[in-house]
Amino acid sequence: MRGHQFSEDSPTSSYLLLRKLWERLSPILGENRRRVGLAFLCLLAAKAGLLCIPFLLKALVDGLDTNADQLALQAVLLLVVAYGAARLSNTLFGELRDTLFGRVTEKAMHSIGLQTFRHVHSLDIDYHLNRRTGGLARDIERGTNGISFLLRFFIFNIAPTLFEIAMVAILLLINYGAEYAGVIVVSVFLYGSFSFRATRWRTQYVREVNAADSESNTRAVDSLLNYETVKYFNNETFEAERYDASLDLWEQARRKNRLSLFALNGGQALIIAASQTLMLGMAAVSVNNGTMTLGDFILVNQFMLQLFMPLGFLGFVYREIKGAMANIERLFGVLEEAPSLAPAPADKALTVTTGRICFADVGFAYAPGNPVLKQFNMTIAGGETVALVGASGAGKSTLSKLLFRFYDPTEGAVEIDGTDIRFVSLDSVRRAIAVVPQDCVLFNDSLRENIRYGRPSATDEEVAQAIEAAYLGDVIERLPDGLESIVGERGLKLSGGERQRVSIARAVLKDAPILVFDEATSSLDSHSEQAVMSAFRALAGRHTALVIAHRLSTVVDADRIVVIEHGAVVEEGAHHDLLEANGRYAELWRIQRQQQV
Repeated sequence: MRGHQFSEDSPTSSYLLLRKLWERLSPILGENRRRVGLAFLCLLAAKAGLLCIPFLLKALVDGLDTNADQLALQAVLLLVVAYGAARLSNTLFGELRDTLFGRVTEKAMHSIGLQTFRHVHSLDIDYHLNRRTGGLARDIERGTNGISFLLRFFIFNIAPTLFEIAMVAILLLINYGAEYAGVIVVSVFLYGSFSFRATRWRTQYVREVNAADSESNTRAVDSLLNYETVKYFNNETFEAERYDASLDLWEQARRKNRLSLFALNGGQALIIAASQTLMLGMAAVSVNNGTMTLGDFILVNQFMLQLFMPLGFLGFVYREIKGAMANIERLFGVLEEAPSLAPAPADKALTVTTGRICFADVGFAYAPGNPVLKQFNMTIAGGETVALVGASGAGKSTLSKLLFRFYDPTEGAVEIDGTDIRFVSLDSVRRAIAVVPQDCVLFNDSLRENIRYGRPSATDEEVAQAIEAAYLGDVIERLPDGLESIVGERGLKLSGGERQRVSIARAVLKDAPILVFDEATSSLDSHSEQAVMSAFRALAGRHTALVIAHRLSTVVDADRIVVIEHGAVVEEGAHHDLLEANGRYAELWRIQRQQQV
């Protein structure tokens, strides 16, 4: 099931997105309620200092406008000190508020980022086969940053600014009449209406910029990850042209976004300028008529400046919030991706006793109408080594994917020690199986840590034992820094045979009762193949082993060889018995021997 995307910028979709965000953030806010409470107290103190400033200026100007004696001069100086204290308290409490609440936003980003990381890893293989790594990484980064922005500015900028507007309107109504309060209310209403409508219109361009940014980043990451292929085919220019084309789309989207921002800022500036001009004109007339003092004129002017500065910032915040919500929307699209595997009880673990594996009437298709396995039956006794052979596309690797539960069968069941693996926790199933894959991809870390990845809690002594079991000692001696050598991106500083031996060392460390060896020597030379197979035979003797083989020479020692064609067993038995039967296995054997000759 694909994650739901809020494709329309409607109030309903915004409400749903905010509700989902609140569901994820409310536990974090609850855990930090004392810190949040202190931040709110600092916010109130900062706003109180800000609202006092115009009244202090009025008193100061009126005091200076009269013929003051010594006592009046002391009062004026006291007003100057009070003005400075109000300014300081506004700034100081604002900074303290941001410091206190910064810890909460950091915890929120940490929590959401970790949730997303875990969720992406929990998704089935189909999602990872279709995802685009560069774009996904950008979506996660922008989404977590969007949550931080929304959390900080929605709580500490939008709500306080609305509170400040209400307080200013009330103060002007009480002190100077309804016409002054009316100008404030009407101008704020016009400003808000215009900003909300224009910003909603602009959101489409924000989405276009994000999509183009993800596309260009994906293109760059894909090209860099596959740099060898680029160089093999001399396609550096081709890759640059494709990246240039994606950057062109990004540039066009940014241009539209910038022009729409110009229209928005111009409209907001017009409303602010008209409102301030009207308010100051009214105050100037009142001063001229003698109904207001010069201090009152300064007070009105200061209130307008204090009001429209955060209001102008509120327009910026609203624009950024809409952009943040577009980013969060994509992040939640990732979080709402649902795995296609049927859910299993997390508290019911698989118990492995002998390691017996049974494929009972298994049917499976990657795409409807194109079955890979049909009524497939095979049993592997505990401790037995069984090799699967056959032509490419016969279904050999599909069986290993069903056993490891990358997919669930469409018919029948896969059982371990008589338990259907669909009805026990996925984690317990995968803990019971160690896989040596066809292509062992390593992390760009030291060789030691790549080996230890089989069991991160393993001690250095256990790592050394795994190295010995995988015949890795000669490889380590050749490396300049030994076990501390960095193996490079995807382990490309090591040869294919060396990477496969690292994979076997990981399997040794995992020490699972079931071992799957998935065509792990198909691309190796004869010398590397012998080294890898020697390590594998020593490991397989203590496990139930399923070997998927392309080269038949690697499985002649298997307890049983199963020949698969078109998703069904056509022949099985020991190597010599199958050669004597002169069937499909004998034919494959002769073909490979002729190819070797």
